[in-house]
Amino acid sequence: MLQTDRPVAITRPLAQAGPLVARLRASGIDARIFPLLDIQSLPDTRELQRVLERLSDYVMVAFVSPNAIDAAFEHIHDWPAGLTAAVVGEGSRQALARHGMTPERAPIVSPANLQRTDSETLLEVLDLPALAGKKVLIVRAETGRELLADRLRDAGVEVEQVAAYRRCPPVMNDVRRSQLIELLDSGSDWVITSSEALRYLKEMTLEVAGAEAWATLQMSALIVPHERIAYTAEELGFQRLIRTASGDEALCAAIQSRT
Repeated sequence: MLQTDRPVAITRPLAQAGPLVARLRASGIDARIFPLLDIQSLPDTRELQRVLERLSDYVMVAFVSPNAIDAAFEHIHDWPAGLTAAVVGEGSRQALARHGMTPERAPIVSPANLQRTDSETLLEVLDLPALAGKKVLIVRAETGRELLADRLRDAGVEVEQVAAYRRCPPVMNDVRRSQLIELLDSGSDWVITSSEALRYLKEMTLEVAGAEAWATLQMSALIVPHERIAYTAEELGFQRLIRTASGDEALCAAIQSRT
């Protein structure tokens, strides 16, 4: 069994962090949960429910994240035959499977290149001419990138978007302050799955521990599953980047091969 004295902080939202942490701990990794994004339910889901009641109006439903899938399937009871589900990463494929959505049940489209899974690489595998003039639904957070919707509209697709959840920075209470200080003091490595989350980490570190701690954190290793996150990390001064594909398998392999 692999042993390492260097902890690794899993910064995914809480709902997605548990299984990965359990798997890492079973392999002898000191994995610790420290979410950098708080996923919250919408205070009013009537619009979401209204849209999801008419899934048969669309030829494809694109989910931007596992959180979008989990929030939507609280209200989806029947998936129309032949309706395509589109996702941007392996974690979202796994989320669909948890809700019984496998390729045997419905067509599922996702990026072919697991080393770079995002809206751009999803667009590369979509048959845009076949979608032109038809309706596509994008299930997303209240805020986020508009690239997928814009490119689809440019291709003549009729796009509708609906919010299923909201992303917020976690509340910095005494418990989280202590956790952050402990992670900083222990020289942890960090799994970063969102550029937004990495910016929150900078803000938290400066607020809680100051500029010297931030300078030390910049020397930590970051495990990142996307080029866009790597670019953000480099802009923020991080140099020790371990780049990996999306999904738990790739993250576990990258974490276990740390030096």
